[in-house]
Amino acid sequence: MQVFTSKSNSSPEPDDYLTELKFSALSLPEKLLRGIVDAGFRHCTPIQESTLPLALSGRDVAGQAQTGTGKTAAYLVALFYQLINSKPLPTQNPDPRALILAPTRELAVQIHADATQLGQHLPFKLGLSFGGTDYEKQRRELIAGVDVLIGTPGRTIDYFKQKVFSFRRVQVVVLDEADRMFDLGFIKDIRYVLRRLPEREKRLNMLFSATLSHRVLELAYEHMNDPIHIRIEPDKVTVDRVRQSIYFPSNEEKIPLLITLLNQRDARRTMVFVNTRREADRLQNFLEHNGIHAQAISGDVPQRKRLRMFKDFLSGDLPVLIGTDVASRGLHVPDVSHVFNYDLPQDPEDYVHRIGRTARAGASGDAISFGCENYAVSLPDIENFIGRKIPVEQIDRESLVPVKTPPYRSKPRSNRSRASSGESVKNRRRKQTTPKTRR
Repeated sequence: MQVFTSKSNSSPEPDDYLTELKFSALSLPEKLLRGIVDAGFRHCTPIQESTLPLALSGRDVAGQAQTGTGKTAAYLVALFYQLINSKPLPTQNPDPRALILAPTRELAVQIHADATQLGQHLPFKLGLSFGGTDYEKQRRELIAGVDVLIGTPGRTIDYFKQKVFSFRRVQVVVLDEADRMFDLGFIKDIRYVLRRLPEREKRLNMLFSATLSHRVLELAYEHMNDPIHIRIEPDKVTVDRVRQSIYFPSNEEKIPLLITLLNQRDARRTMVFVNTRREADRLQNFLEHNGIHAQAISGDVPQRKRLRMFKDFLSGDLPVLIGTDVASRGLHVPDVSHVFNYDLPQDPEDYVHRIGRTARAGASGDAISFGCENYAVSLPDIENFIGRKIPVEQIDRESLVPVKTPPYRSKPRSNRSRASSGESVKNRRRKQTTPKTRR
């Protein structure tokens, strides 16, 4: 594998986020270029400038760049170009010609939206395959035939085993956020899919992620055709335009400090990250009870509700989105002004992905972290990973707003949980119906 490293301009001017290379200089088909222009793109970002000429010439690439630097558009443009300039492999069924695998439902939906925009003038039909909802609807659409299949590994394999489609016609395969798929335990699923595709020499293979670990690169060696590894600013893991800071509150000060900062900074499109679903629900109750509209999202939230939350967040109807790390990867939400690490992540890479929700596409943003009693121990590893010290802010305790405590909500324990504590349902009923006797 050949490795090329590129440094992008670190000037704070927004225009310097882009390179001098124009999409119009890449000899793209007219209809594809029209979709790119309609999406508002003129100049390439550094990752696009480094990877597109290679991918357009048919070379496999593994692209590594900071979050929010245009990786999705890079592989979508190369994918569409390949489909336009190659003949479909002959099969009896309308099987997909391109496959994009993503680790989360939200990322799959976002990729589909970006592909719809960039390919709006092209004849290719797009399809989605992800768990949690719309099982029969997705199945019917895939049976009817799609050119580009975008999905998560589990649901995609499910349909494949049902013979809803086959992989025999695939000419382009993309693994997006491959390292995250390792983290979520999808590696066996990924290998299952890759081993059932046409020979690697007969397809274009692309890997894109903010971080590419050794295990991901081993996957690239095994299933890609001599890929070129492109690294953009590997020595600068975090985006320069993110203004990072950290406070050191006690556990009791965290909620008053968060509410105070949200009010002071007029944070209208803000993401707040916590480490557990329970803490996300608790924080939502406190913010709502103190006049700040917020919703908590985690892996347990039903899919329809999750998508509605993101729609409201994108429209501005929901100013604060509280998330566990399931919400931190692969989500392109424009104009996020503030990211709060209410809990410092225990994995340094998660810190990078969290703060990468702001300062996207050359904009600037603020990433504010709380080094509390429980999670401050993670700070040295985070600072070592990003290669810099995070500036410390002092807490003005006199300015902290008084916080209203929401009424306690006790959830009734289920029969199963009660029975597991050593008391059977039958015995409880007996206690409830048997009158107490005096001794």
